[in-house]
Amino acid sequence: MTDLLTIGAFARLARLSPKALRLYDETNLLPPARVDPDTGYRWYSPDQLERARSVVQLRRIEMPLSRIRTVLDLSPEAAVAEVRAYWDEQEREWRAKQELAGFFLDRLAGKETPMYDVSVREVPAHTLLTASEHLTADRIGEFAAPLFAFFGDPSVPRPEGARPFLRYHGEISNDSDGLVEFCCPIDPEGEKIAFPEMTLSADDAGREAYVTVLKANMMTALGAESLHRWLADHDLRADWKPRQIFLCDPGRAGLDDPVFELAVRLR
Repeated sequence: MTDLLTIGAFARLARLSPKALRLYDETNLLPPARVDPDTGYRWYSPDQLERARSVVQLRRIEMPLSRIRTVLDLSPEAAVAEVRAYWDEQEREWRAKQELAGFFLDRLAGKETPMYDVSVREVPAHTLLTASEHLTADRIGEFAAPLFAFFGDPSVPRPEGARPFLRYHGEISNDSDGLVEFCCPIDPEGEKIAFPEMTLSADDAGREAYVTVLKANMMTALGAESLHRWLADHDLRADWKPRQIFLCDPGRAGLDDPVFELAVRLR
């Protein structure tokens, strides 16, 4: 017991508040070395200071507690990769916010903002295998990644040139959820795919307008704004259920590589 620190002493050394330490105990991020069974008072070991300081540093770059717990339980090499991946995400989000702020300010000032080139193509009818969930923006990856990993495999029977895509049925943010649908065009005459929780649906032939988005801009709203402006300029209407058609794995792409197409069906 003499080697242990009170919660107040440990908090001062770790530069954390006792309130934060109690939260980190509740989330199993930094449980105390000992809890008095009668009083519930927490005691910490000096050996826990390094983990506590790591928590402080990662919270300063706004890493969520659940992700910090994952990082601290990894090997040093894996932790480096995870923190680097997180920081890359933060930089992309910051660039997206910068671009959105610049777009808004230019619009207020009456300036013309550069837009993506919009193309139009004919799309044949397809049979789709679909799965959908109501999601906030920060949960789309965990929903979509395993589906893209499976259905992106060349062994899955798909019509030539057809790619899996996400279809958004409403506006989505980290604070507001919406229906997100994963869709994979399949060969209806091909080998059956064992995904009983997914459903079959028909996707009619039609025309769609689309833009191609680079990895550097994948977190921005400029693609959607380009489509909105193009539709208004050409007096056209769309169903506005945007399709995000991935061209490659974003994790392996360079900043200047095309990552996805954003498309809307024309009415």
